[in-house]
Order: sequence, then C-alpha cells, then structure tokens
Amino acid sequence: MSGQVLSRRGFVAVSGGAGAGLVLGFSLLGCDRRAEAIGALGPGTLNAWIRVGTDDTVSFLLSESEMGQGTHTALAMLLAEELEVPWDRIRTEHSPADQDLYGRQSTGGSTSMRSNFERMRVAGASARLMLIEAAALRWAVPASECRVADGRVEHDDSGRSLSFGELADAAAGLEAPESPPLKEPAEWRLIGKRIRRLDSPSKIDGSAIFGMDVKVPGMLTALVARPPVFGGSVRRFDPEPALAVPGVRQVVEIPSGVVVAADGFWAAKKGRDALEVEWNPGDFGDASDESIRERCRSMADDGAVVRSDGATTSALEEAATRIEAEYEAPFLAHATMEPVNCVADVRADGCDIWTGTQAQTSAQDIGARITGLPTEKVRIHTQMLGGGFGRRSRNDFVADAVEASKALGAPVKLMYTREDDMRAGSYRPVAYNRLVGGVDGRGMPTAWEHRMVSPSILLNIGARLQDGVDPTATENAGNLGYSIPNIHVTWTDPGLPVSVHFWRAVSNSQNVWVTECFLDELAAAGGRDPVDFRLALLGDHPRRARALRLAAEKAGWTSGAVRRTQSGADGSGATRSAMGCAVAECFGSVVAQVAEVEIIDGVVRVPRVVCAIDCGFVINPDTIEAQMESGIVYGLSAALYGKISIENGAAAEGNFDRYPIMRLREMPRVETHIIAEGDALGGIGEVGLPCIAPAVCNALFALTGEPVRSLPIGDRYRS
Repeated sequence: MSGQVLSRRGFVAVSGGAGAGLVLGFSLLGCDRRAEAIGALGPGTLNAWIRVGTDDTVSFLLSESEMGQGTHTALAMLLAEELEVPWDRIRTEHSPADQDLYGRQSTGGSTSMRSNFERMRVAGASARLMLIEAAALRWAVPASECRVADGRVEHDDSGRSLSFGELADAAAGLEAPESPPLKEPAEWRLIGKRIRRLDSPSKIDGSAIFGMDVKVPGMLTALVARPPVFGGSVRRFDPEPALAVPGVRQVVEIPSGVVVAADGFWAAKKGRDALEVEWNPGDFGDASDESIRERCRSMADDGAVVRSDGATTSALEEAATRIEAEYEAPFLAHATMEPVNCVADVRADGCDIWTGTQAQTSAQDIGARITGLPTEKVRIHTQMLGGGFGRRSRNDFVADAVEASKALGAPVKLMYTREDDMRAGSYRPVAYNRLVGGVDGRGMPTAWEHRMVSPSILLNIGARLQDGVDPTATENAGNLGYSIPNIHVTWTDPGLPVSVHFWRAVSNSQNVWVTECFLDELAAAGGRDPVDFRLALLGDHPRRARALRLAAEKAGWTSGAVRRTQSGADGSGATRSAMGCAVAECFGSVVAQVAEVEIIDGVVRVPRVVCAIDCGFVINPDTIEAQMESGIVYGLSAALYGKISIENGAAAEGNFDRYPIMRLREMPRVETHIIAEGDALGGIGEVGLPCIAPAVCNALFALTGEPVRSLPIGDRYRS
C-alpha cells in the first residue's frame, strides 16, 4: 500500500453529541484546522467529508457541484473504495461553503477528480482506520487483528463484528492517523468499474431538488427588468402600473435594474411587463455583428505576442505554397436546461442563499459584500444544478437575489426567464482569427502565423492579464502542439462592452476549431492525407498521436473518399458523405475524433462520431462515455446552429426558436474508446467538445472543397 504523509492535524474527528455519529473533516488548505475550530461551527453543521450515522447510513459531504457531470458519484467511489462501505448505503450531499475547511470552492476546468483523487482516498482510509481502532478498543484486541468488510468491522478470531453505525460515536472521539495507507490499484473493487450513478434515481422520479424548486416560508418571487441594451442603466421608473397587478407586492431598484416582487412567478412576470421604465442607453446602442466584426479585424495586427518561434515572416516568403484565411466564431449562450435562479434571505443576523452555483466561495463573498455581514454569517445551500457549462460560476444571479432580499426585507426567489438568461451577457467570446501558413515542396508546413482578437474573460471578471495576454483566450493556439519550425501567435482584446464568461472548454472550443481546420487547409495545399499529415507533426506529442491513430482505426478512416449513394425507390435523395478528423489536448486529457458527415439533399447530417479519449486512467468508464457524448452534442449544437447576434446594442436571440439546439433525431451515434495506459489523471467534463466542430467542418471541406471558416454551419449547404 501507498500513503500520503499528513500531520495529525490533517484530519480532525469531531463528536456532534450523543448519537450524532462520526464526522470526519479534512482541510484542503493543509493541516492547520484544529478540532476546536471545527467544533465551534456548531452542532449539525456539515463541515466534513464523511458522516456515519448511527443508522449505518454513510453521507459523503462533497464540496464540488453536481451539474450532471457525475462528479458526486465519482468522488463517492473514491471515498467508498477506501472506507469499504456498501454502495447502496451511501448518500451524498453538497457540503457547506467553508473556505477554511475546503479551500476556495469552485467547480470548473475539469478539476474535480484531478484535485480530489488522492485527497478523497486519504479521507476514506483515515475514517476506516478510526472505525477499526474504535472496535479494537471495545473488544480489547489489537487493531491489527481487525478488518473492515461491507460496512462492518470484524474480528476473525472471536467472530465478533460491529457495524459502522454502532462504532460511530466512539470513533468520533479518536485522533485521526497521520498517514493512512491506501489500497494499491490491484486491490480496487470500485475504481475503474461501471458504477450506477447516485443522482439518477432522484432525477428520474422527480424528487431531486434544483435551485428552481426551493421554497422557504414568507418567500416572494421576483423578476428583474434589465436594460434593453448592453451598458444601459435605469434613468427613472414608475412602479404604479406594476403594483396594480394582483399579487405584486413591491417594486424596488437594485444595481442591475428594477425588481418586481410578487406572490408567485406569473404575477411577477405580469408586473414586470406592466412596469414603465425609462433607460439610459449606454455607449453601445448602435452596435451590431458587422461593427463588432470590423472592430476586431482592424485590431488584428496590434496584438500582444503569445508565442514567437523561428523567423515566421521570412519562412512565409520562402514557402512553396502560401495559404491565408480568416476564421470567425460568434458569441454563444450557455443555454442551460434550467435558467439561473437564486433564493436569498437577508436578515440582520445572517444571510442564507439557496442556489445551484459552480462557485460557492464566490457566492459567499458576494453575499458578505452586499450585506456587510461577516463571511461566516453567509450560508450557501448548494442545490442540484440544471446544467452549468460555466454560466453558474458567474453568480450575477446570486448578487441580484441578495440585493433584492436586502431591499425588500423578505426572502426572495429571484428568477430568470429563458430570455433573461440568454440576453444577460455571460457569453462565450466572439473570436476573429487571421491565419497565414506556408508549406514546402514536400507538402510539409514551414510557417504558421495566427493573429487572434477576442474579448478577455479575465478582464471581465476583474482579473489581470499575464504579460498583456489572457491565457484563457489562447488555449490550443499559443501552445499549438504541432512541430512547425516557425510559429508566430498574437492576441488582443477588442474592448467590447458585451459581458463574456467561461463557456464549456473555454477558448479550446473555438481555437481547436480554427487550428485544426486550418491544418486541414495546409494538408490539402500540400496534397497530404489529414491523419498522416498530423502524425508526421506530432513527434513531440505521443499521446496525441496515439489517440489519433486509435480514432482513425476504429472509424475506418478513408481520407478524401467522398461516397455518393442514392436513396428512394426512384433513385432520388442523393447522399454524399466523407470523414473529417481533429485531435486536441486540454485539461490534462487528449481527445481525437473522426466525424462521418453527409449531405442529404443539401442538408448537413452527422450520423457517426468516433472518439478516442486518453484521460490517464479510468475511475468510472460509464461517466467517461457519457461526458464524451455530452461534449459532442453540446459542441455539435453550437457548430451547427449556435450564435448570439448583436443588433442595435442587444442580443437578438432570446429563446430556442432563434437559438436552436440539436434534437434527438439529429444526434449521431457516438463510439467512445478509452485509452488507459498509466498517464496522469486528466479531466473529462470539457474535453469531448473542442474536436467535434473541426472534425465536422473538415469532413465538409473534403465533401465540397470549400473550407468552413465561419460558424455556425447552419443550412449554408442547403440546395
């Protein structure tokens, strides 16, 4: 067995009183959390990873948000693996927001498993040893003679056994071991297996509680009237027409707009519709897609240098063939299934917040700032998230709810309609890319110049650039993985007033599309097979090469082979199909995809996608496959249809009538092949997305001979 050395302060056992059971707390920040400090949080406070009840149920208190990505099941597997508890006895809960205990809580960047893999196993192993010690003391036998099996501690020599619940109180008073030994991989009985998800039953039977389901006594329901254009503000408003609507109780102004609070949603909605507001237009009232495009184009030559290898300018001049291209990606909405919402109850003695958030610490900080309360008086009750994709890490909805509750003097459920959410900003950044590439007489690339213009997420959240560059904007562009001798990459922020935020896979979502599609253009210019072309350039990246080979093999790769078939008894319904490929490394994992794409009567369809994923090793293969399928459908929806258009300073799209997503009948068959050959553990929540758009567009390039340089694809090929 192997172990991680911790001081005795690394784990703290706290007794919650007679019959309360075992609560094990573990500091993510290190080992400086004392038993006295945890005990001072009060009885019943969920301040720990593991709670064993006297009824033998085992609750895992997890600081990561569950938004459909399977994190709670995977983390529970790690804890249960070392604790040796039956799977059907496990319960999971969102932990409280407590930065001292858990560190800064934020779920994103595909970090949940990478940051917690060792930590959760140590937590489970430590709890197991404490239970063993409690049993050994009761029986007056050496702990070495006791073992754990199926949620019980057993003493083989005497045949005695005690359940975890019977030992919980005694174990709670013991000191945690310094360095609990961990199982070797050969001993794992859960990790690496297909395990049933813990959150599925409640989601199927409707008992799962999402943020939108929360109700508290005395609660009002509120909607906010927001400026109709980006950068606008309230000049004046008349509350009387809204107050005349039955059920409307109060109308107040908060920083983001005017709140209409009522007994229920429909009264609040009708009251907001009746509200009369005069708006300050801001400085963006005449903005449009075209003006944004022209601004980005005009700034492409002024960017900060992200990377500069070799002598790109002279290499381009000497190239046998030179290709120039402009690639443009639009703003995108997150379009979560559940629009954002929040319940807040601000009182003189504290503030309670119930919401589905990806960033509990940030939500707690926001509550403290607005109310003026100490952080520990702001309690975050994390609910199930009806989709996140980065949207729920912004917490503007938390600020709205806290401001509303503070102004109204009552608990408030702050709701966003679909239109509110889709038009509230927080988009994936628009991106303009100017590329120039050169190939030599052998058809191999000699030079690559890439100039990027896109709004900075870091600047939007109040963070600093790094040497004039936002690294969240340059992923898989500044670190282009192909061995090209001369590379020059720049980036600039166009200074647009449209709010942008983290979107699933962040800039990998557009940069992989740009770089992988332009690479296919260079391969075609040199007369090279796209897969062979990439493999020849991936000598320094064997994991990428391995994944690409596997995806191509499983797909039955046929480069440039455009197949034509006829459907229908009369030979009508001409179909053309081809394959396209892409490979990328992000969030510690490598993904390669091959998409089969067909054009049927001028309409683009994607019947099959083959995906190879190398995420180091496997915790739950079912979760990995589900996340690849999830990333593919989310990315394919964006590639085919997704676009937020700016018209007269505002978002034109407000609902799925103008922002369509894929229907079930359009979903391709996805075949996922997992590579597990001992590499470091990588993420899976976002890595399935970046390759699907370029794989589809490269197949269309093979079919039509015309590269796809702007998204969405839409119905541009409709005859």
